[in-house]
Amino acid sequence: MKILNERAGGILMHITSLPSEYGIGDLGRPALDFVEFLRNSCQSFWQVLPLNPTSVSRGNSPYASSSAFAGNTLLISPALLYEEGLLMKKNIEELKTCKNTVDYNHVIESKGKIFNSVFKAFRSNKSKLMHQYEDFCQQNGNKWLDDFADFTVFKKYFHKKFNISSWNEWPGGIKTRDVHELAVLKTELTEEIQKEKFLQFIFFKQWKNVKFHASRSGIRIIGDLPIYVDYESADVWSNPSIFKLGRDGQPDFVSGVPPDYFSRDGQLWNNPVFDWEELKSRDFYWWNMRMAHNLELFDFIRIDHFRGLVAYWEIPKGSKTAKNGKWVRGQPEELFQNLYRKFKELPLIAEDLGVITSDVTEIMEKFGFPGVRVLQFAFGKDFPHSEHLPRNISRNCLVYTGTHDNNTARGWLEEDTSNTERKNLSEYLGKEVTANSVSMDLIKLAMGSRAAISIIPMQDVLKLDSRARMNHPSIPEGNWIWRADRDMLSEALEEELCSIACAHGRKPGRNNVNY
Repeated sequence: MKILNERAGGILMHITSLPSEYGIGDLGRPALDFVEFLRNSCQSFWQVLPLNPTSVSRGNSPYASSSAFAGNTLLISPALLYEEGLLMKKNIEELKTCKNTVDYNHVIESKGKIFNSVFKAFRSNKSKLMHQYEDFCQQNGNKWLDDFADFTVFKKYFHKKFNISSWNEWPGGIKTRDVHELAVLKTELTEEIQKEKFLQFIFFKQWKNVKFHASRSGIRIIGDLPIYVDYESADVWSNPSIFKLGRDGQPDFVSGVPPDYFSRDGQLWNNPVFDWEELKSRDFYWWNMRMAHNLELFDFIRIDHFRGLVAYWEIPKGSKTAKNGKWVRGQPEELFQNLYRKFKELPLIAEDLGVITSDVTEIMEKFGFPGVRVLQFAFGKDFPHSEHLPRNISRNCLVYTGTHDNNTARGWLEEDTSNTERKNLSEYLGKEVTANSVSMDLIKLAMGSRAAISIIPMQDVLKLDSRARMNHPSIPEGNWIWRADRDMLSEALEEELCSIACAHGRKPGRNNVNY
């Protein structure tokens, strides 16, 4: 990737957080309206979190998914299904809710009911979508769709019939993917499997429309790619050899990070880690396929926990915390050289937070990947030398007031900062910082920095406190539920953001980011 050499701004806002009448943000009018909000606010980028399926058992985290390829069908727009003639008006009305946060259990139940109706309507009416659906299945079936649909349906089937929760406990031939036994079970569950494929078709059809609308409006989308996948995923079940699994099919080692800013004990993620030697021997086929898939969905791809591709924190299975892990070298040069041979451009962004060693920096510099800086990290013990301090930030990076893992700016000041941090921030700004001013203070610092791209979480744009925090690492419940109200995205806010962007040379059009 070439060095970022212009100036632009954007907003971090996940799809689930969009205003919607149906309990969760979706890919219909809420997404299209937000694109218009970005355009009217003189922004050039929209950053989203991973779009992959979530589950209540994993805290509804988009970073713990049953697939690295599939889409989260909870984000499907009911209104667009109605427009396609697949839902009746009464179905739409029944979905409406006044809840101002995401109630995942309610959304799963309510949308599950309409998805059954939609699939029946699709099949019985010989919908005009049939040819598009068949093309979608043909293009994606062997790559990921068949395995994902099978896995999803098998998991529900074995849990309901035998109370089996893990694919590792499935009958031998299904667990090990015996061709004959798979065929027999797939025949029995044909309709359910086709329904899962159909819902994926609908998800990607709606996302493609959002992406088209954004591109036409001059908005580029930054997607988020977690390097790991969940153990209970179609990826691990269908590709066990590329993970460090034991003979029993269980992970010998799991992922995480050592103690850091977010957790004294480190973070124990429990994802299986990759067998990089095996991946290398197979020409990194899985990563090639994954990258091609994401390059179709996004304009830029932020690799979450980038350093894990260079060296990863490997924790023995059964560990209670992440403290007992060790750093293990990956295959970063071979991986990225391979990817560059496959693709003309790699518009990747390296999330380089946490314990960053010289080998990580060397890989980023060699391949020209921009990193990220976070203003909430700038005013601590290493002030005024912190690399996150605006005057120390380099051009080839993205600067954030905070990420999805941080408190909101206001919540940070009110609850997380030390006396020293507040003193350093006030000293840097040349004025006393208050809860009412801190969000806008940090926004102006981010936009005024040398960083090529400034990204502001929507919660900070709205000056919200910690109740709007998106995620609290190491705390498993109560995350990913914040939603904006429709009246929050006002014309006055658009004008305010546009004024700040223009004042700091981040107006779209004239100042587009090249790569």
